[in-house]
Amino acid sequence: MEHTKAAVLVVVLAVAVLGLATDGQAQLQNGFYTGKCRGNDVEAVVRGIVKARFAQDSAIVAHLLRLLFHECGVNGCDGGLLIDGTGTEKTASPNLSVKGYDLIATIKMELERRCPGVVSCSDIEILATRDAVNASTGQGYAVRTGRRDRRRSIATDVNLPGPDFTAPQAAAFFRTLGLSSDDMVVLLGAHTVGVTHCSMIKKSRLYSYGGKAGATDPSMDPELASIYKTYVCPNTASSDNNIVFLDDRSSASKLDNSFYKMLQRRRGALMVDQNLYGDGSTRWMVDRLANTDHFRWLFPQALVKLGEVNVLTGTQGEVRKLCSKFN
Repeated sequence: MEHTKAAVLVVVLAVAVLGLATDGQAQLQNGFYTGKCRGNDVEAVVRGIVKARFAQDSAIVAHLLRLLFHECGVNGCDGGLLIDGTGTEKTASPNLSVKGYDLIATIKMELERRCPGVVSCSDIEILATRDAVNASTGQGYAVRTGRRDRRRSIATDVNLPGPDFTAPQAAAFFRTLGLSSDDMVVLLGAHTVGVTHCSMIKKSRLYSYGGKAGATDPSMDPELASIYKTYVCPNTASSDNNIVFLDDRSSASKLDNSFYKMLQRRRGALMVDQNLYGDGSTRWMVDRLANTDHFRWLFPQALVKLGEVNVLTGTQGEVRKLCSKFN
């Protein structure tokens, strides 16, 4: 009898925990801000500011996509990355090169002018990224809103996938977010508009592969490796900050499937990217995205899923007055 009661209790607790895990997502809704901003269309305001920025600087697409991943990959999509100060998420090593904060701040300032204390910073991140993708591709998609901002931002919470992760290691991280390995392959397609620096590939891929002095990663196309070594990333400290495009240079400003075609040709710059094609569990998905137009609609779907990871809603957290500091 006691065993039966215990089993029932475990089931009840499991259901309760599951409910807590999904409750935030359940409270998100399309058009959450309709009628809540003194007659202003919140999403239209965000869209207008993002489009104006995109017209001046198309790199904002890559900046916001990276910001969103670094945001949602740590404690969920809660605005924690935006907080200034010593020991905050923003100060963690992987986040030191994140950009786009100024645009989020500009949008927040305008919305605070129109309807103070209504629109959360975490929702602004989601909306701005969606509108940047739309400005780049011409393809719009719906996102649910109603997020609240978390009163937590700690550098030691940041534990994002490294540039040399294997496919299983990266997939394990994405599973902690409730995302599948297919979602991972699609989301890493954001690298189609991304760049990195020579310091991220010199040791692991060009000059000390596997810890062996002078060794080059055999999974990299030899012609590409030669170009990197000769022109882009010579083996001197002065080349560390040189820019390396993660997609073909001619396609580096377009959100398209060119990135996956590069992986098929063994021309991925980051090891974590090329490993997607080297591992049988993810190679088929790379081929699918390279050989069809499925990336066009799978990418927005994956961004929506990423944007709903571990969100706060209802009376949880707060709606910040300033995105860079707690109320």
